[in-house]
Amino acid sequence: MASENDFPAVPDGDLLADPAIAARHLADAAVAAGAVAVAMFRAGIKSWSKSNNSPVTEADLAVDAMLRERLTGLAPGYGWLSEETADDPVRLGRARLWIVDPIDGTRSYMAGRPDWGVAVALVEEGRPIAAALFAPVTDELFVASRGGGATRNGQPIAVSQVARLGGARMDGPAPMLDRIRRHGAIRPGERVHSLALRIARVASGELDAALASPNGHDWDLAAADLLVHEAGGLLTTVDGRGLAYNAPVPRHAALVSAGALLHPSVVDAAR
Repeated sequence: MASENDFPAVPDGDLLADPAIAARHLADAAVAAGAVAVAMFRAGIKSWSKSNNSPVTEADLAVDAMLRERLTGLAPGYGWLSEETADDPVRLGRARLWIVDPIDGTRSYMAGRPDWGVAVALVEEGRPIAAALFAPVTDELFVASRGGGATRNGQPIAVSQVARLGGARMDGPAPMLDRIRRHGAIRPGERVHSLALRIARVASGELDAALASPNGHDWDLAAADLLVHEAGGLLTTVDGRGLAYNAPVPRHAALVSAGALLHPSVVDAAR
């Protein structure tokens, strides 16, 4: 069972020196945030639509505020980027920043489904160096640090060694799956609505590949990106390019995540 641990505040700069320490703090924060979201769901949630017609709940905002206080308290000099916080261009001048999705998969959260989670990452010069993703309903805590591997509930995880499209387990938008089916018979995996959790299922080997439509944001992807890379896989655009974070517009093209052996075939088929 995932558990929360108490760690002392770390002086600014030490997090960069040891990404594993940053990952422990992120894991601790993600578990605490998940508990807030679960408690608010049980109490009855209020929701409304944002300007882009995507849903938001009181829990999204409460978790966002809690995480911002907690993480910026660790390193006040780091930037901040979250789905539920007004974007501040000051972040563009920061070498390191926290990237947060308070509830990735809000529609699933509102519907009482299990496929949602809290995604948090520390990014340095455009790439994640520490990450945590907590799925409270299934009690799964995914953690990764640069060069330190990836774990689920403390146990190491790794991508699958599948190398061929035929029979590969995949999840993603129907149009992208249909395009890939023209190149080989694949096995659709169980639908995972949280993009971060979908990619984490590749990191754990439960899916061989995961696909994402255009317009995924930094907060959907940064934590999962590090998880899948540290587990031996890849997350790129359909053109095979790696992702860079903390751009002026933190949005990305259509994406493919897969184990290193399978990734080239999925990229070719998804184009």
